[in-house]
Amino acid sequence: MNGLPDGLIIKVTDAFVTHTHMDHFIGFDHLLRNMLGSETPLRVYGPPNIIDCVAGKLKGYAWNLIANYPLEIEVYGISAYRIRHVSFRAKDGFAHREDPEQRPFEGTVVKNDQFTVKAVLLKHDIDTLGWSIEEDFHINIDKAALTEMGLEPGPWLTDFKKKIRSGFPEDSIFSFPVHSKAEGEAAKNLEMEFGELKRKIANITRGQKVTYVMDSSPTPENIRKITAFASGSDSLYMEAYFLDEDIERARERNHLTAGITGRIAREAGVKNLHIMHYSPKYSHMADAIPREASEAFGAKVNEASPYIKD
Repeated sequence: MNGLPDGLIIKVTDAFVTHTHMDHFIGFDHLLRNMLGSETPLRVYGPPNIIDCVAGKLKGYAWNLIANYPLEIEVYGISAYRIRHVSFRAKDGFAHREDPEQRPFEGTVVKNDQFTVKAVLLKHDIDTLGWSIEEDFHINIDKAALTEMGLEPGPWLTDFKKKIRSGFPEDSIFSFPVHSKAEGEAAKNLEMEFGELKRKIANITRGQKVTYVMDSSPTPENIRKITAFASGSDSLYMEAYFLDEDIERARERNHLTAGITGRIAREAGVKNLHIMHYSPKYSHMADAIPREASEAFGAKVNEASPYIKD
């Protein structure tokens, strides 16, 4: 989170936390600082202790000057069978208010007309969560077709995509701006049947599935759960903390090895494996972890932020 530009951070609406070890949760402060003036609620999802951890973060600061700030933080603690919900509001100095109705947890955490977010509860000595996000379908806009029709990208495309996802009637009329090629001439609105426009500029393909799994103990139960959870992922982002030769150390530290990660991805039918979060002990042999993961996966893996201190 600390590596993202502030302009992107203020657009965040939902944050999904794997666990609350410092190296995985320290970015919350930076997120909070950027979101204080937001009128859009911030939803935070995490393992059972996430509510206490967010409350602790908020109690670490004085809030005597934020009574007029709009931010609301909705926190969801996910355990094996239930989701607990607590609200924190800036106007109340972030004093929390718990929702007495707790909903059951059956795997799905968020579902809307664009995507589904699921979680799986794993063990890293403490509880940790794996996350997946899956589109119902993917909409690609044909830029060449836009240019040929005299159209330019803009907010209207967001509305257009929303209407595709919501099942907007194809025989309904859709209005959109057309920019004249004549210099100085203002844009005008053009109307077209929605279905015709969709056929001209939109390519609709199978939705993608992206899965993210971090610190997890190398137990048979965790391996079984992760393999099932990541099944069919287009991209899997996953820790590869130790080498197989250090499996005993991996068990002591509750982390996966590069070989285990590669084998999980292969068994799950993952298309692209992105490995990260290596132990600093391998910094002098940078190729060892990706090489082991690639051999186990059966294809070249990608690296993402490999060294994170733990």
